[in-house]
Amino acid sequence: MLIRLAENYTSTLFCKTYRNMAAEATTRVQEFFTDVGLFVFGTDISTEESVNRFFDTLFPVIYNHMINPGLTDISLEYAACLQMVRRDIKPFGNIPQKAIRQMGRSLLPSRTFLQALNLGIEVINTTDHLRFSKDCSRALLRMQYCPHCQGLTSSKPCMGYCLNIIRGCLANIAEVDLHWRGYIQSLEDLSSAMSGTYDIEHVLLNFHLLVNDALLQARVKGPVLSEQVNKVCGPPVRKPTQSPGCSLDQNRYNQGLKMFSRDSEETLSSRRKEFIRQLRLYRAFYGGLADQLCSNELAAADGLPCWNGEDVVRRYLSDSLLSFLLYFVFVSLE
Repeated sequence: MLIRLAENYTSTLFCKTYRNMAAEATTRVQEFFTDVGLFVFGTDISTEESVNRFFDTLFPVIYNHMINPGLTDISLEYAACLQMVRRDIKPFGNIPQKAIRQMGRSLLPSRTFLQALNLGIEVINTTDHLRFSKDCSRALLRMQYCPHCQGLTSSKPCMGYCLNIIRGCLANIAEVDLHWRGYIQSLEDLSSAMSGTYDIEHVLLNFHLLVNDALLQARVKGPVLSEQVNKVCGPPVRKPTQSPGCSLDQNRYNQGLKMFSRDSEETLSSRRKEFIRQLRLYRAFYGGLADQLCSNELAAADGLPCWNGEDVVRRYLSDSLLSFLLYFVFVSLE
């Protein structure tokens, strides 16, 4: 939605301010923002080349309608020559280089962030379908249903007993914990880097201002540019056609403004920050999964009679703790 709105801002610049060249220019704008979307979502495209291609293809349009206008459009061959000389004569000053720098430093972190989110989804989906060992299945069966055989249908497992069983069953999942914590920390660091001057929201929604500055520079340098072009390409060669007017879908533009207001608190940046804030709550998800399962669903609350695997007791003693206590008693008796 952000990319779509940035495209509409830029197209509207031509429709409102440079209407005579709007139809041709908006086609270049659409091609550019298509490249932006492809890059952000993972396609192997050079942002530098995309920006250069945009200004290369825009220059013939500017030259034809602003610098050296005529009753008809320039020929395709002459337009190709103008594209070829654009980087040498620099009609837009340093604006293309500024755009390359801004796009590169804003789009790459956003692309990486989206790739990281997809990685997180893969991890969650992979760990959502576990296969328990036979030993685990037997232990779960004993913990959950053996009391029923003795008519103790309301007795829940003791907390310690539950933790021993569930931690054993989730041993492989626990190994993910350290990497999961590191993953969330990396997302936090990446999100923090996606702010300020090179925040994708700031860069994309202000791209039309850069384009306007570029056009103003070309207009001011018009006579000099015309002379430079004549030396390389010769005088304009024109074809008997006329460019159509602006064809921007105003309804789509207005809808975009309504959906995404720059003054609204609901921005991409605010959504990202809220997402990171919520994600922090699950930093210890994999390491604490056994504790969550036992305390929330499976085990009896502290102080209540509970099933220890053999009988209903008031307090659960694990095998290791019981062994330690017996050893301590034995040493005391000696």
